[in-house]
Amino acid sequence: MELRHLRYFLAVAEELNFTRAARRLNMAQPPLTQQIKALEAEMGVTLFDRTGYRVELTDAGRSFMPQVMRILGDVRNAVAIAQRAAAGEVGQVRVGFTESASFNPLVTAAFRNFRVGYPEVEMSLEESPSTVLANALRDGRIDAAFLRPPLRSDEGVTLHLIDEEEMVVAVPSSHTLAQRTDLEIRDLAEETFVLYPRAERPGLADTVIAACEKAGFAPKVKQYTPQLSSTINLVAASLGISIVPQSMRGLQPEAVTYKRLRGLKLTALLGIAHRTGEASAPILRFIETARASRAVS
Repeated sequence: MELRHLRYFLAVAEELNFTRAARRLNMAQPPLTQQIKALEAEMGVTLFDRTGYRVELTDAGRSFMPQVMRILGDVRNAVAIAQRAAAGEVGQVRVGFTESASFNPLVTAAFRNFRVGYPEVEMSLEESPSTVLANALRDGRIDAAFLRPPLRSDEGVTLHLIDEEEMVVAVPSSHTLAQRTDLEIRDLAEETFVLYPRAERPGLADTVIAACEKAGFAPKVKQYTPQLSSTINLVAASLGISIVPQSMRGLQPEAVTYKRLRGLKLTALLGIAHRTGEASAPILRFIETARASRAVS
């Protein structure tokens, strides 16, 4: 028994007329009649009563009809689900992000737009440092990640840059530097820095250290923090100053003042990464959404 036999049966059962059913199926009547007879022979029951000029369902046919409707409905649903999965409209995407990325408006826009555009794709989130996220991508524990370069070239990970975010100086609001309109990098030579570990955030840490060394001094780092939000909290507690992506400016607005660097533009790069050669449609749709967030920002 094939699906087409069920479709033939249902057409005749609904029309109760072989001629109309054949027309509906875009086939000639004699082959349809033969197919129904073959179906009845295979099942060992009579489905239609063909007495006189009328076609009526037998008790067996009436019992068979709702089951056929359910089976064909399930087939249509299965086909629709497969088509939607191929289009990336259903499935799962596991997304990682660095803490600093969660403050970036392009990242929040990507999450929002993907949820609106693909509401039936399940999205799970994980926050970790960039180095941890890169390993999680390579190992298959996550599918995409908002992280900051650099990445090792041997990790099998592709990175698409979506933002070059200006970095600003975060100083305690009670600090004398907070009264300045802007700052030069050499103004920080005698200051105590609160910084993030290079092993976890090499891109950001290297940018800050390289800028200081180019200006002729090594930053006096007295405290390292695991998270950028912790860095801001320690600056608010007057334990030092730091240089952070400008999207962090909303943190501790009363206790911390953020100043631009005059004559020097430091940038924090941010990208969306995925495994090289990724073929999953939902994951590719998420990557497209994330990259598009830059175009519409």
